[in-house]
Amino acid sequence: MLAFFMKKLLTSILLLGAAMMMHAQNPVSPNGKLSAEVSGNQLVVSYENQKALHLADVPFNELTFVRKVKDDYQMLEGKRLHCTNEANEYKAPVGQNAYMVVRLYNDGVAFRYEYTGLQNEKQPQENTVYVIPEGTKRWFMQWTESYEGYFPMNTTYKVKPIRGFSGASVSEEGWSNRWGYPALMESADGVFALITEANIERNQSGSSLYNDGERYKVVVEPNEVPLTGEWHTPWRVAIIGTLADVVESTLVTDVSEPTQYKDVSWIEPGVVSWIYWANNHGSNDYNIIKRYVDMAATLGLPYVLIDAEWDEMKDGKTVEDAIAYAHSKGIKPMIWYNSSIGWINGAPGPKFRLNDPEDREKEFAWCESLGVAGVKVDFFSGDNQVNMDYCIELMECAARHNMLINFHGAPIPRGWQRTFPNLLTTEGVYGAEWYNNVPTFTKKAASHNAVLPFTRNVIGPMDYTPCAFSDSQHPHITSNAHELALTVLFESGLQHLADSPESFLAQPQEVQDFLGQLPAVWDETRYVSGYPGVSAVLARRSGNVWYVAGINGTDEPMTLETDLSFLGKKKVKARMFADTADQPWQITDIKKLPTQVECQPRGGFLLVVSK
Repeated sequence: MLAFFMKKLLTSILLLGAAMMMHAQNPVSPNGKLSAEVSGNQLVVSYENQKALHLADVPFNELTFVRKVKDDYQMLEGKRLHCTNEANEYKAPVGQNAYMVVRLYNDGVAFRYEYTGLQNEKQPQENTVYVIPEGTKRWFMQWTESYEGYFPMNTTYKVKPIRGFSGASVSEEGWSNRWGYPALMESADGVFALITEANIERNQSGSSLYNDGERYKVVVEPNEVPLTGEWHTPWRVAIIGTLADVVESTLVTDVSEPTQYKDVSWIEPGVVSWIYWANNHGSNDYNIIKRYVDMAATLGLPYVLIDAEWDEMKDGKTVEDAIAYAHSKGIKPMIWYNSSIGWINGAPGPKFRLNDPEDREKEFAWCESLGVAGVKVDFFSGDNQVNMDYCIELMECAARHNMLINFHGAPIPRGWQRTFPNLLTTEGVYGAEWYNNVPTFTKKAASHNAVLPFTRNVIGPMDYTPCAFSDSQHPHITSNAHELALTVLFESGLQHLADSPESFLAQPQEVQDFLGQLPAVWDETRYVSGYPGVSAVLARRSGNVWYVAGINGTDEPMTLETDLSFLGKKKVKARMFADTADQPWQITDIKKLPTQVECQPRGGFLLVVSK
């Protein structure tokens, strides 16, 4: 008995000692790579002793260890299906009945502000300030409510504003001073930090960054809901580490609420035949819809999107006719709606069918009765509480009727794909539809494409609408292999293919076969090589098959590094889709994995590997 009590006493002493050590030393991540230091109202997070993130004006001198946090969960889409992470959680008072909770994860830091005792009050003032010194390389997007912009590399805050951006802001000195998430910077050589936010809930707003010189302040969008009792902000998130750490991170969903859906068997990601791009128009022509349904059937795609203007169908046809035709070919139809909260006047319809809860319930019940698989809702108006709550209501209502959701012209993902798994993709990106809008995209697209795997697509699924071999209103000058690679390089639970039936069905049979077998769900994602705006090579696994996609974002020939040693040294069966200077395609079957791939200017490659 004495031995038993002595053992319990020793265990208690060890646990107490461990807790005291946690209090005594600087906060650290479970793997020890990240550490935080509080000094003089400054909070500095370092990666392997290199300064990665600097917060100013923190109103505390010490962070107190609270607990260890572990998460292990399954996703239905994303960069991996099985997600795990762990963190050490710390806490500090920041005012009366207010605390800052800080979690140091193995791949970044997340913090939020928690309040108690609120009495019918407005949202508390937040004072988060990131310090980004001049000379720091950064890839920031000037804020616009649709999040459709470039991420050019700069080393200064002195950036000229882009005219015409909705919600843009300009400093007194004439520099752009409002920035959208995610915001990537290279804090030290080879050390990166990607700033964003996650887990927006009801009665919360999104935020953006406003800078005054080197100080970038988190500014929350309007929220007029009076708050009582307990309340907290969304998580402020910075993914920190190497480019591999950033690209492979699931931190945005790690800090987001788990889904409460009991049955998710009806949620099926997949590839979509998309009408708008080649026609630069909606779906009011039944005969055009039939062509895209037929293409989906020929290629073996599961979905077709009936886009805007289906409420104005020509020649006596109706959307019911189009839906019935899709079903007759074994294709699941999705249909488009105007959110009627953003662009309304002069915009296409149908409009004002989803705003009122009773109308929305009726509309989605009608969709369900017709066998509509999902909806694409377009034209939102920013990140304020009204938009955020509206998005949540749309996802919840769609789920009640077993329908998928695609948010277009909408804010970026902030972890909702975990909480509401029927949200399979979101636009919030300057994508291929811009070939319809401006000639400038032609020359910038390749470099822009090579930035997105390190910025926008890190935080969630991205409805870029990739893969165009022909031209729309303005030509593209990326190679065929570059375009095909985008279907793997860019992750989206609903992958809308941009080009026309005539173009896709004119490609070699190997290309058509690939598109028909293209996964929209990935078991695993790995960074292989690349640098933002220059090149990108990623490997994604679906079952036993690896898909390796690489692009050259420059106007010069480039050798892309493809170290695939993680696949082992066994013989493989692989098909390579590559560039050639004088032919549209170079398709070969290989048995040995390359360590390098030569790419044409604005070129690329795609490798499909079966062990």
